[in-house]
Amino acid sequence: MDLLSIKEPSFLKELSLDELNELSADIRQFLIEKLSKTGGHIGPNLGVVELTIALHRCFNSPADKILWDVGHQSYVHKILTGRADQFDTLRQYKGLCGFPKTAESEHDVWETGHSSTSLSAAMGMAIARDLKQEDTHIIPVIGDGALTGGMALEALNHIGHEKTNMIVILNDNEMSIAPNVGALHHVLGRLRTAGKYNWVKDELESFLKKIPAVGGKMAQTAERLKDSLKYLFVSGMFFEELGFTYLGPIDGHNFEELQEHLQYAKKTEGPVLIHVITKKGKGFQPAELDKKGTWHGTGPYKMETGDIIKPANQPPAWSALVSETVREVARTDKRVVALTPAMPVGSKLLGFAEEFPERMFDVGIAEQHAATVAAGLATQGMKPFLAIYSTFLQRAYDQVVHDICRANLNVFIGVDRAGLVGADGETHQGVFDIAFLRHLPNMVLMMPKDENEGQHMVKTALSYDDGPIAMRFPRGNGLGVKMDEELKEIPIGTWEVLKEGSDAAILTFGTTIPMAMDAAEEMEARGLSVKVINARFIKPLDADILLPLLKANMPILTIEEAVLQGGFGSAVIEFAHAHGCHSSVVECMGIPDKFVEHGSVNQLLAEIDLTKEEAVRILANIIPKKQKRA
Repeated sequence: MDLLSIKEPSFLKELSLDELNELSADIRQFLIEKLSKTGGHIGPNLGVVELTIALHRCFNSPADKILWDVGHQSYVHKILTGRADQFDTLRQYKGLCGFPKTAESEHDVWETGHSSTSLSAAMGMAIARDLKQEDTHIIPVIGDGALTGGMALEALNHIGHEKTNMIVILNDNEMSIAPNVGALHHVLGRLRTAGKYNWVKDELESFLKKIPAVGGKMAQTAERLKDSLKYLFVSGMFFEELGFTYLGPIDGHNFEELQEHLQYAKKTEGPVLIHVITKKGKGFQPAELDKKGTWHGTGPYKMETGDIIKPANQPPAWSALVSETVREVARTDKRVVALTPAMPVGSKLLGFAEEFPERMFDVGIAEQHAATVAAGLATQGMKPFLAIYSTFLQRAYDQVVHDICRANLNVFIGVDRAGLVGADGETHQGVFDIAFLRHLPNMVLMMPKDENEGQHMVKTALSYDDGPIAMRFPRGNGLGVKMDEELKEIPIGTWEVLKEGSDAAILTFGTTIPMAMDAAEEMEARGLSVKVINARFIKPLDADILLPLLKANMPILTIEEAVLQGGFGSAVIEFAHAHGCHSSVVECMGIPDKFVEHGSVNQLLAEIDLTKEEAVRILANIIPKKQKRA
């Protein structure tokens, strides 16, 4: 089938079983070819081809609302809703988004990039539907990994209590990004092997009804037998006890089974959960055989061999540098433990887990739980390292405030993917953490200029005994600098002068230091002298360096790859005000008050004017005219 000709999904209702299978093969081949060039979430999407087709065949989108939890498995949905011709631009600047996007299509009814939100959103939509007395279906699709999120369990509890009409699709592939963990995962494992519980239950009911009742006694016995059967065949009956009609498990790659159960669910009153078993990466052997999460989402790859294309001789990844340094410290400090909310692969903790299995904890997709577990560990004298992406740390804000900072506990938070992350777009940009961590009492916040300083900051964090400490580090690889052999501590709250200057000063840290150095050199060529300072401690500020600059009325430019409101620049302005330096000129560069969409990091930096050219322009404006030399 010509996928580029698809405009909307109603045509699926007319296709035969053979045509549906042919369409599935065409979509898989299309995805394998297109994603080999653009990269993207190939594993999740190859796993939901038949399921997505079946949903759009059975329901009438967008009147019926299909919600994709996390949203990284929505590529097939995008093809069936008329966007196949945009896949050459997938995750590219101004191109097709890798997640559902309401601006792209009326069929994208829920925007998400974080897990475990679909059920709560679906409940809100269902309540609105019922209040408006509309006759439509609400169908959230949630993975078994996302179901471990506390928010999803809260929603299940509410939906079951209200007996809301809703069809929840549990897409069970035994994986999130890494293999799933937890007791709920084992419950689902038992369900997978339980067979067709509802079929057996209905058959037994039919059989019992044929037995002549004697004085009503047999009827009572029959009812007890029916009730007992669910506990015999499905251990725990977790979902039915929550108030759902449980259907499954069924083969998520079999159209006949999918169609049968979806139609049955449509006729069932109250909430229904259909347990669908799928194979992540189905149809592409490297992705099918993947057990580590490598093919959850990739960059470009060679379609023929499955080799992921990576530049040769790259410096180590930041995640690996940080986790391996934690591992090195753990060899001599038995208090060090590592935690991650379902990101052992992304946070490069597999080596730590192999060497210290008893000190490595993947708590599943449960960021709040991870933060408070770390707090609990710290109360007992342990040294927890919480490896968490900036965008996911947002979800644990209350726990960081209430359980870690308020109690002044020694938790080391590794804020991975800090700053712009590029192709994953606005749901994943790690640009808010400075603003929501800097104002917390007791928190120390830092970011290294390169991987050598990074390893010393890890040592500093694990040696720090005066409360919580967080280290930001970017996505991608280091700069390839020479590494010191011996780890050393960096005095808390100390900055570093990288270049002397007398006409103005740039205060910056992390990824924006090279740009600041380039801007200073450009000003040097214009006859102006600009000091560049590695403000590696965002909190506390280095008063010994900052206060003399302010008292000398030296113009200051702060640069940060983070939001301006409440950020590092704000901290410098607050400091100036608190110390009576009201005439000081402080200009700030950073991310404006907007969500930054997807594209390469360089394209996004240019879009928001976080560039050398803008830094030079600002410096030229804030340096007093009398100081400028020809």
